[in-house]
Amino acid sequence: MTLTGDHPSLLDANLRLNQASLEQAFLNCQDVVFEQRKYGSNLVYTALVVYCRSLVKEDSDSLLVKVMNDLATVQSADPSTLDPEDIANFFSKFGASSQGFSIVSEVNSAVDLVLQGYIVMVFDGWGSAVACKAPTFDKRQVKEPISEPVVQGPREGTVESININLGMIRQRLQTPRLKIEFLNAGVTVKTTIAFCYLEGVILPEILEEFRSRIEGIEQYDIPETSYVEELTQDSAYTPFPQYRYTERTDAIAAALMDGKIAVLVDNTPMVLIAPAFFVDFFSTGEDYYVRTVFASMIRVLRLMAFFIALTLPSIYIALSTFHPELIPSVLLLAILDTREGIPFPAFVEALIMEVSFELLREAGIRLPRPVGSAVSIVGALVIGQAAITAKIASPIMVIVVALTGIASFAIPHYDVAIAIRILRFPYMVAATFLGGFGLMIIFLLTLLHLTCLQTLGQPYLTSLAPFKARDLRDIVVRAPLRNFLKSPRNRRLLSSESPRRKK
Repeated sequence: MTLTGDHPSLLDANLRLNQASLEQAFLNCQDVVFEQRKYGSNLVYTALVVYCRSLVKEDSDSLLVKVMNDLATVQSADPSTLDPEDIANFFSKFGASSQGFSIVSEVNSAVDLVLQGYIVMVFDGWGSAVACKAPTFDKRQVKEPISEPVVQGPREGTVESININLGMIRQRLQTPRLKIEFLNAGVTVKTTIAFCYLEGVILPEILEEFRSRIEGIEQYDIPETSYVEELTQDSAYTPFPQYRYTERTDAIAAALMDGKIAVLVDNTPMVLIAPAFFVDFFSTGEDYYVRTVFASMIRVLRLMAFFIALTLPSIYIALSTFHPELIPSVLLLAILDTREGIPFPAFVEALIMEVSFELLREAGIRLPRPVGSAVSIVGALVIGQAAITAKIASPIMVIVVALTGIASFAIPHYDVAIAIRILRFPYMVAATFLGGFGLMIIFLLTLLHLTCLQTLGQPYLTSLAPFKARDLRDIVVRAPLRNFLKSPRNRRLLSSESPRRKK
């Protein structure tokens, strides 16, 4: 590892030169501490201790004493008699693994380790340094993800530490087939990225395609998982997500067993699942923790919610503007009665209410959590009633917009809900100018776009186009679990790992 593209420079045997190099690297970094400590006979030798006080809690004095005591114990000597030659001879002979330390010989490597939470000790008369991983400050504990709650199922969610997240995935998939590959991205900000997959389960062409794409992002600074998505996805201009996010470790394990790749970025809890197909966004982990009938009914409701959230305002505009003969007479008279005195056409009326609802939704998200939900609910009631009283919107339009918003909340994945919110307005425009014919045209264009869209080189409508009858067991309805456990994928996985199960 090197800093900001600089050429690596070796540590010198002269302590002053090393200190000058490190101080130059950390110029104006006032949270980086440089401390000189004396050791050896009559305290004639000097050691430089460098660490970042905002990253570690370890006391430099106690760490240096520990190093001296450990070295003296191994060499059967008095700690007060150790000199730089003893330290250099010991680490050159036994290495760093015996004491749990690492040895660095480059200034840039020492700088990187300090920034990673290590304490680096440089000794006079020795052209290397000893680095020790020190205890860091406490981070967020493992809890249930707020964005993916379940009534029945595991409550374990990912955190900001990539090592903890990988450990939780390893606990769920205790198999050597689980492969984890690392890479460091960024020039100015170095970020650790890991991606996992199950060997023998993932298709080789998907893995090779993902490797070829992710190798090209090493030059970019990656502070968060969404950067990986945008730099490796097939199309950046489509509203439909080609990858999906999750914070649930059980969902990650299920995706890996389904032949997907999980991408983890250090310092963020969001895990990227690639590739993600269109049908993947209508299922949740809880679908597999409840009975088949319940899971199937809920999934049908989600599909209904998708079409309601996408087309309900445009259908109302088309029927009320171009095709009133398709509305039952009693309902048509009720609609005409409520629209009496409304100065705007149906499209402008729907546009005003939709924009108002979107503003309330966004305000509810950005406000502090204790008041966000209250403001969004009260705001919707007040604005809706005020719009009806002021003859800006009709009651039927308020009902249509409210049903549309509720349906969008029923979609389990936020990225798809955003895509529907974007597409809803072109559907309304098409219904305004061409009625039902316009709706048919834009629906076919959307279907054509989904058919042409790919994710990691795979068709986005996989299981639907090209059609696979076997995959229908987990699209509209959820078949009994015994049908999943007998799938060719799981049989291949189990037979390769547990020969006793073949009997």
